[in-house]
Amino acid sequence: VQGVFQHVKGVVSAVSGYDGGAKDTAHYDMTSRGDTGHAESVRITFDPKTVSYGRILQIYFSVAHDPTELNRQGPDEGTQYRSAIFPTNEEQARVAKAYIAELNQAHAFGAPIVTTIEENRTFYPAEAYHQDFLVQNPTYPYIVFNDLPKIENLKRLFPEVYRTDPVLVGARS
Repeated sequence: VQGVFQHVKGVVSAVSGYDGGAKDTAHYDMTSRGDTGHAESVRITFDPKTVSYGRILQIYFSVAHDPTELNRQGPDEGTQYRSAIFPTNEEQARVAKAYIAELNQAHAFGAPIVTTIEENRTFYPAEAYHQDFLVQNPTYPYIVFNDLPKIENLKRLFPEVYRTDPVLVGARS
């Protein structure tokens, strides 16, 4: 998810992390067990003058992941891989709920959307080695098979917001 949004014009930052659990369990070794309440997540900060929240949702649902997979994404399984949106305010929650209802009503996917809207959660940034993972490891098999095709889909489906050079966490000071 981070790699996709790093290639979206108007995204100021996309930081990998954890959402949904307590601060003391916001570590990969603990979260990967699946019993902390956390979901692996990405905090997306964007300029609404360049890219709308609606467009962010469209990309999330059509490129970044499969919203019909319960507690799994691709080869990864467990509650830490659940499909969830962590809105930063009530308006984002309202828009996301309405969009999911629209997609379900239109039968946009072959199965019901299982994405949850989880409000009032605290985001905890992941460890440094998780940041910019796609850029740092472009030949890693997981990236080649799961993530690079998503970047190509972003470029194909949303060419007006695709940017070649990703915005990197490591580039920030």
